[in-house]
Amino acid sequence: MPVGNSPSHGETAQGGPLKRDLGERHIRLMALGACIGVGLFLGSAKAIQMAGPAIMLSYIIGGLAILVIMRALGEMAVHNPVAGSFSRYAQDYLGPLAGFLTGWNYWFLWLVTCVAEITAVAIYMGIWFPEVPRWIWALAALASMGTVNLITVKAFGEFEFWFALIKIVTIIAMVLGGIGVIAFGFGNDGVALGISNLWSNGGFMPHGVPGVLMSLQMVMFAYLGVEMIGLTAGEARNPQKTIPSAIGSVFWRILLFYVGALFVILSIYPWGEIGTQGSPFVMTFERLGIKTAAGIINFVVITAALSSCNGGIFSTGRMLYSLAQNGQAPKAFARTASNGVPRNALLLSIGALLLGVLLNYLVPEKVFVWVTAIATFGAIWTWVMILLAQLKFRAGLSEAERSRLQFRMWLWPLSSYLALAFLILVVGLMAYFEETRIALYVGPAFLVLLTVLFYALKLSPKEGSAALARTAS
Repeated sequence: MPVGNSPSHGETAQGGPLKRDLGERHIRLMALGACIGVGLFLGSAKAIQMAGPAIMLSYIIGGLAILVIMRALGEMAVHNPVAGSFSRYAQDYLGPLAGFLTGWNYWFLWLVTCVAEITAVAIYMGIWFPEVPRWIWALAALASMGTVNLITVKAFGEFEFWFALIKIVTIIAMVLGGIGVIAFGFGNDGVALGISNLWSNGGFMPHGVPGVLMSLQMVMFAYLGVEMIGLTAGEARNPQKTIPSAIGSVFWRILLFYVGALFVILSIYPWGEIGTQGSPFVMTFERLGIKTAAGIINFVVITAALSSCNGGIFSTGRMLYSLAQNGQAPKAFARTASNGVPRNALLLSIGALLLGVLLNYLVPEKVFVWVTAIATFGAIWTWVMILLAQLKFRAGLSEAERSRLQFRMWLWPLSSYLALAFLILVVGLMAYFEETRIALYVGPAFLVLLTVLFYALKLSPKEGSAALARTAS
């Protein structure tokens, strides 16, 4: 695609409109799909080893922080529904540098997350096809999800709806089956198992408060993606209705799925056994007598990873489109094709993700740990910017304007400050633990590089597009 001033055939000029083809069911399931990824089906086992049954507390505490963050984002998104969402709000209320850093950081965050997801696809396809090199499956996953995003936003929404539905049905089936084991003795010769495993193996909090704190970084990675609701505002049919509804329902559903699933798993099995025999979901289905459980869960995990990758490509494309509209990326990326899709922005993101395929070829064993830690730092930066932008947004309104807000933050500003303090705590914990410390080298280094570029190229909302376009050409 050219980077010049004239649009190529089949594309609209800079700032061409995105199509409002996403309905409420798409947006709700998109946010669920982004959050319910491989972290729940596989990563939960490691978090359980850190906190024991008290991992449920970690998810509730983290979930409350996310609820505050989403409420803050929703207040701004309903007031001003734009494609760039929190990047645009950071620019409007905190300044051009904040918007630039937030937008490019989020683009990088989802690139890194998509690398984790295509890596997961490669790992679990390897269970069925061990002789096929991992990088081939990573490439196939990227090519298929990239194609879905390039068709139309409605096609993306439909794929995401069904991907998310597969995960949700699996979780509900596991929870209902698990309740049958706990209350009625299904798979246990009719003897009800009860919930004594929640406290009979070293107590509910076997590693004390430090164990709960240790698990928070992994818990917050699991919540990464819920803020995608904000990015859909520019393509939602009725953002004033769908955004508040989606934010209100998605939080409670995520909490129900995560905490409900963990409650069942931790009631059926002593927490020390979880993770030693594969996925806790596989263990639970096998307990119910489903012999093909491993194959079923393998399929679900693959669709979960594809779903998250699908949403990540969507997010990177829309964020790059918004940055270009604001003059903080080459203006070629502010064009949309005739189907309303920001094709240039999507193609750059898909091209950058080829690096993930290369990493799967070069260092397949280390990719997943590295990228999850880096992605968590990127998510925390995004959430902090949402809270700070909303604080500035609300403070700048008159009493009359505040009274007319259609969707308001609760207990403002106390709730915002408490959520900010919690996020700072999580960053401190990431610095404390050696395996997550890499994120505090890569993440801030990337932000410093962006800051240098911002000032070196003298970027501003009016000048940035031309400067970066000159650099790119």
